Amino acid sequence: MSEWQKVLRDGSVDTLEKLAEKFGHDVIDVEALRPAFDGFQVRITPAALEQIKEVGDPMWNQYVPSVRELEVVDGVVDSLDEDGDSPVPNITHRYPDRVLFLVSPVCASYCRFCTRRRKVGDPEKIPLNQYDSAFDYIRSHPEVRDIILSGGDPMMLSDRRIEYILQKLREIPHVEIIRIGSRITSHLPERITPEFCEMVQKYHPIYMNTHFNHPSELTPASVAALDRLSRAGVVLGCQTVLLKGVNDTPEVMMKLMHELLKARVRPYYIYMADQVAGGEHFRTMVQTGLEIIKALRGWTSGLAVPHFVIDAPGGGGKVPLLPEYVEEINDDEVIFRNYEGERFTYKQPRVAAGVAP
Repeated sequence: MSEWQKVLRDGSVDTLEKLAEKFGHDVIDVEALRPAFDGFQVRITPAALEQIKEVGDPMWNQYVPSVRELEVVDGVVDSLDEDGDSPVPNITHRYPDRVLFLVSPVCASYCRFCTRRRKVGDPEKIPLNQYDSAFDYIRSHPEVRDIILSGGDPMMLSDRRIEYILQKLREIPHVEIIRIGSRITSHLPERITPEFCEMVQKYHPIYMNTHFNHPSELTPASVAALDRLSRAGVVLGCQTVLLKGVNDTPEVMMKLMHELLKARVRPYYIYMADQVAGGEHFRTMVQTGLEIIKALRGWTSGLAVPHFVIDAPGGGGKVPLLPEYVEEINDDEVIFRNYEGERFTYKQPRVAAGVAP
């Protein structure tokens, strides 16, 4: 057993009873939380536990179950209709040139806002014995050039199994890009071992979409893990979810984006929280996200400004949203405001006098 697997096994909190022992029975009502636990299991790694400073803080809200998970208003079990775009097990093919390939059913820690909570944690719903049909599908679709490995968390697999997947994908000529979607650097940085970093270099270009939601998650151990990946040539981006009670202010988001860049991680997306049953209490108003982007754009480096998107309910894909800067467009000019609210005019191109069109 690897050292990271021992850390996961021996130090994680994975029952309501352990949660109550850790934080107190006056805070954790085991019986009241039982339905939420039955709907989506709990596991919190030592690294994530260390980041929880008090009840109701950003890390607590992300990982500790709440009775609010039982409140379903507009929530949908498969809010993005991923299963509707799944031609074979473990594959979702929504966009023309890329597919989502679910390769692991489990995560090191379970985020209470998880979009895929209907499947994550259940090996029967993300089967490890049905890779072949996924490889066959990718092989038979030459338009697919980009593979996103997800789950669960692909980094919960052994190095041997990850290498098997990478090797099989690299045998397919039209596969150009392989991306790994993982939150492991946040809550189990021990997983980024020298052995993994040596192995992954054989299969470049490899990208990793990390997942950080709050600046406190960028601990020295997490930053060191990111550094190991960077030195191994893995290109790092970050997908952040806008969450009520976690990161729904411009100040927190700006600090997070700055800390990511310092760790050589490019902010990629800020997602609106999905309309998923069990996670509705994390949703903010869309205006909150637009105000955050408005507070970033121009006030800090463009490198620190990710795309703000809604992953359209029902399977419409990611739709980018921007604050309204443009006031008027006509054939002669464009009138717009800059980040400080000042109005400017840009002249449309026109033919100079005496020059034939």
